[in-house]
Amino acid sequence: MNKKLFAIVILLLLLAAPFGIYPVFLMKMLCFALFACAFNLLIGYTGLLSFGHAAFFGGAGYVAGQALKVWGFPTEIGLLLGTLAGASIGLLMGLLAIRRQGIYFTMITLALAQMLFFLCLQMPFTGGEDGLQGVPRGTLFGFINLGKDINMYYVVLAICVAGFALIARTINSPFGQVLKAIKENEPRAISLGYDVARYKLLAFVLSAALAGLAGATKTLVQGFETLTDAHWSMSGLVVLMTLVGGLGTLVGPIVGAVLIILLEEKLGDIGMWLSHATGVEWFNTLGDSVTIVTGFIFIVCVLAFRRGIVGEVLALFRRFQRP
Repeated sequence: MNKKLFAIVILLLLLAAPFGIYPVFLMKMLCFALFACAFNLLIGYTGLLSFGHAAFFGGAGYVAGQALKVWGFPTEIGLLLGTLAGASIGLLMGLLAIRRQGIYFTMITLALAQMLFFLCLQMPFTGGEDGLQGVPRGTLFGFINLGKDINMYYVVLAICVAGFALIARTINSPFGQVLKAIKENEPRAISLGYDVARYKLLAFVLSAALAGLAGATKTLVQGFETLTDAHWSMSGLVVLMTLVGGLGTLVGPIVGAVLIILLEEKLGDIGMWLSHATGVEWFNTLGDSVTIVTGFIFIVCVLAFRRGIVGEVLALFRRFQRP
């Protein structure tokens, strides 16, 4: 099956999905899939391990929520402001962190993200530990009622498909080729005359803007924003999604996000089903062990499937295609 046909089949399945699966659950998965793809653009194609992406995701969610709930802006403006907030935070953070490499870059992004987390904790408009509640969905372009889950789902799907298309176009553009060159051999890229710091900063801001779009959309879907989205553990979660799905692959982060969100939301149901099927009472407690299960999957991937699920599948196909 060629790539275009595969993409069409997946899109048709996504269009039909809300008629069989709870739309809000699907929308949450789509938002995290976009978040993971945005993160993968930075680490998978530029080689920069940011541990501060929660700042873009959560910060954009708060700005979008404030714009929609308090300032009364239209939905499209709220999403745009959330995206711009993610990009702006990314620009400030990138200017401070981008000239450092390796663990120093990672630690700077983590420290800056934690600073934003404490700002969110202290600032009155965020609601502190109670979060920002009651964010209205409103209407898109004045006539699409987003109060209906089915309408909201298709808007979220369009946003995520557009974001994914932008990432795919970026990766396959001359700009994306330079990013790959920087990841593979940065001194070589410098010797060829590329302004590496500038390319890294652009990739950082683009990744932050898309992460912000994902965060703003999630706030719109759920109608609230909490500190969890700005906490460092959210940065760890998106790292986990990307590594489990397949670092440096286009669809790997999507697979990883779907798997992790499924485990978080449905592990309790799976445990109950296993308990009924096997008679083993212990399975009923599986829902309380989501962190342990996801940690176990992460360890297995790191030890046995270092390319992630999609990376290993692609490697297997290439092995069979060899003459």
